[in-house]
Amino acid sequence: MSFKVDNAVIMAAGVSSRFAPLSYEKPKALIDVRGEVLIERQIRQLKEAGIDEIIVVTGYMKERFYYLEDKTGVHIIENNDYNIRNNNSSIYAARKYLRNTYICSADNYFVKNPFEPEVDDSYYAAVYADGATKEWCMEVGNDGYVNHVQIGGSNAWYMLGHVFWNEEFSRKFTDILLSEYELPETAGLLWESIYMKHLDELKLRIRRYDSSFIFEFDSLEELRMFDTSYIGDTRSAILKRTAAELGCGEAEITDISAVKGKSGAEAVGFEFSYGNSRYEFDYRKGKFKIIT
Repeated sequence: MSFKVDNAVIMAAGVSSRFAPLSYEKPKALIDVRGEVLIERQIRQLKEAGIDEIIVVTGYMKERFYYLEDKTGVHIIENNDYNIRNNNSSIYAARKYLRNTYICSADNYFVKNPFEPEVDDSYYAAVYADGATKEWCMEVGNDGYVNHVQIGGSNAWYMLGHVFWNEEFSRKFTDILLSEYELPETAGLLWESIYMKHLDELKLRIRRYDSSFIFEFDSLEELRMFDTSYIGDTRSAILKRTAAELGCGEAEITDISAVKGKSGAEAVGFEFSYGNSRYEFDYRKGKFKIIT
């Protein structure tokens, strides 16, 4: 049996705090990668597969996405809980659109188009970890469906990229989400965490891809490895100003990592290395200082 794809939901509401400082200046989904805006590339690939109904779920800097309606014909909806809940709130915001639906993350980069107009069954895209990984690893049972998910593992297929839900999966997941959404312990959960608790009801296969097919950039350093133009030109006004004050090139600012606030959820600055020193940039003050 195959399922004709009805639509796609692209989740683009998150803050992407680990992508500091670029994410302070624009949503990660709107950065250029190898000459194409991340989310625009994904929209183009969906449309090339004949999927014209595309819903983009926004939250952080939502107004920056509105141009996509005129440029690409997508439908923009808002997730007003993006800053107090994890990505289950984006699924909740898009619940009325869920049928035979691709669920996508706006910051994924697919080297080739993974989308198709008809899909055999519900699945989660996966790549193989050769050795240890901290990612969400999946195992399948004799029936071919995922029967175990754990965070971290070794020599395993792990979740990365897009997902396809058939109409039955969408209905079941929506019913579970509606029943659990108001529980305090649900707020901080990824939708995948909710899925993990209901593997007996929610049937997904693994769609296996080569590790060179799907990319996700959790930091500027990871982006620099994929798109080397970011080594010398970060496209960040913050980093350009910092480099000017240090009297160095942007390429000399390395090992950038976000600094989280007391809540642990919001990034308030970032650390970086230059020369033999480690620095911290306080975004609230707009200044940096040596810390080691």
